[in-house]
Amino acid sequence: MMRALYTAASGMIAQQTSVDTISNNIANVNTTGFKSNKTEFKSLLYQNIQTRTTSANGEQKPIGAQVGLGTRVSSTTSSFTQGTLTESESNSAFALKGSGFFAVRGVNGETYYTRNGDFSWAMGTNGVTLCTSEGYPVLDSNGNQIVIPGNVNSEKVVVDGYGQIGYYNLDGTYTNMNQTLGVFQFNNPAGLEKTSSSLYEATVASGNPMNEATTVGLTRSQVNQKYLESSNVQVADEMVNLIVAQRAYQLNSKAITTADDMLEQANNLKR
Repeated sequence: MMRALYTAASGMIAQQTSVDTISNNIANVNTTGFKSNKTEFKSLLYQNIQTRTTSANGEQKPIGAQVGLGTRVSSTTSSFTQGTLTESESNSAFALKGSGFFAVRGVNGETYYTRNGDFSWAMGTNGVTLCTSEGYPVLDSNGNQIVIPGNVNSEKVVVDGYGQIGYYNLDGTYTNMNQTLGVFQFNNPAGLEKTSSSLYEATVASGNPMNEATTVGLTRSQVNQKYLESSNVQVADEMVNLIVAQRAYQLNSKAITTADDMLEQANNLKR
């Protein structure tokens, strides 16, 4: 059987994954804090047709002959470029400008990280708590939940550019809660593992989270209250990538058709 059939089939499978990734980017074009992904490929094994040995005349051959056996997906890499900030009417909407991530506590007690700052105030076990739309509590720089006193109106809570949290009393005086919105960075954010609900999980590849409030030398992210970070998906780029993937898929299918026609002609020679 011709190698081209299987080689081209591997290309079609890889391009299908690329289209899946592009489709996910386009589907999340309006998802707050979403970071676009790109499919990376690598070649499969190579088969030696002629080794780099002496020729029939005893001459050294500088180059052998190899045929590749196709391609496969090696990774889907996230792009963590800054998304556009859009104004929000919500007092509990936050956008980060920089390399940081918000920290939230999942149902399993694990800490997850997100760029989606579309938070809400909700009644929790300890009082009015800042949480995600799924109800996961948002953490401060010490890993604690952010809970405002019972007599405080959540609309009066203010957060400055460094994440310092405070609120205004009924008489208009300001009270500092001595609590800072937790923002963390990673040496290799591309190594973060994506989970559902716009959450990321730290891995060995990403490195341990670095607390912006306590780690010396980090450039701190700017916290913007009443703003949300849009996705960094560029629709025009995704459309171009979609066309490229479609053409690559089409070429691979054409290679299979050509190989099949060649086999058909070879079979007809026997008649």
